[in-house]
Amino acid sequence: MISHTPFQRLARCRFGVSLLLGLALSLSTLASAQTVQLRMGTVVPKNSLYHQKLMEMGEAWRTAQGGNARFVVFTDGSQGGEAELARRMRIGQLQGALMSVVGLREIEPSIAALQNLPLLFRSWDEVDHVREKMRPAMEKRFLERGFVVLGWGDAGWVRFFSKEAAFRPDDFKRMKFFAWGSEPEQQAIMKSLGYTPVPLETADVLPSLQTGMINVIPATPYFALASQIYGTATNMLDINWAPIVGAVVVSKTAWDGMSPAAQQALRTAGDKAGQQMRAKARQEVDEAVAAMKKRGLTVNTPNAEQMREWTTLAEKLYPRIRGTMVPAETFDEVFFHLKAYRAARGQ
Repeated sequence: MISHTPFQRLARCRFGVSLLLGLALSLSTLASAQTVQLRMGTVVPKNSLYHQKLMEMGEAWRTAQGGNARFVVFTDGSQGGEAELARRMRIGQLQGALMSVVGLREIEPSIAALQNLPLLFRSWDEVDHVREKMRPAMEKRFLERGFVVLGWGDAGWVRFFSKEAAFRPDDFKRMKFFAWGSEPEQQAIMKSLGYTPVPLETADVLPSLQTGMINVIPATPYFALASQIYGTATNMLDINWAPIVGAVVVSKTAWDGMSPAAQQALRTAGDKAGQQMRAKARQEVDEAVAAMKKRGLTVNTPNAEQMREWTTLAEKLYPRIRGTMVPAETFDEVFFHLKAYRAARGQ
């Protein structure tokens, strides 16, 4: 019978523990290498155009990543409003999101210049021109803040949906507006001009409208149709107040964990999805309005005098927006690019 000294028994024990730890670490590393998750959040409705494009992006990424790569999209604001989506990405609960400027500005404030300047853009061509001019610098800023921009989209022009008919700015002063809870600067500006903002999240819009907590919703026609708010807010003011601009982003941490092939597939799919979102969303503005009119929506078109009142209001807003809702440098850059664009076309 072989006997072992206490030293030998201790050595054997240490070797066994080391072997088990090494095995556990190897299995953990292997599992990590095989299972990569890409969880994305958004406030858009399930099965909408935007959801479909996200799923197509995810399938392209999952195929390229291989292994046990898993892609999930949380729709309908189930992970919270857009400001909350940005927070969840920062702490790793989500790896990506499709958001409008409302959420994107929580990451990089300069992005607000593309959406928060009312009645500035006269056409989608102008929106596209300014975005593409500013895109490289903006994407660089996002990367410096830990996020990769995969594609740029938009969702149509903001119109005002209200329970009562309204044509001029003063008509809305007796009403209560839906306002994003994450935009206190906008709420302060509205209050200073005599309007009543009610800060809410997207999921609260319809019940708040039905209970009378709010009676005006600035929204795109597509959102109004998909969310059924036009059934209660049966009047739409026919002005292109501002474009809803958005982007698909992923955290750099998630990006760095992907294979080079998966990164390329995701970037290519993201750019394609952005183009398709823009094209389809612009087409659906008119289609959505037509569909809602058939179901009882009243479209109110301002006359020339009333339109001048809206233009005057927008021009009063610009100095208040510059340096608060939109960083001054970016504000000036938008106006510079727009002025050059119009001058080149004799506008």
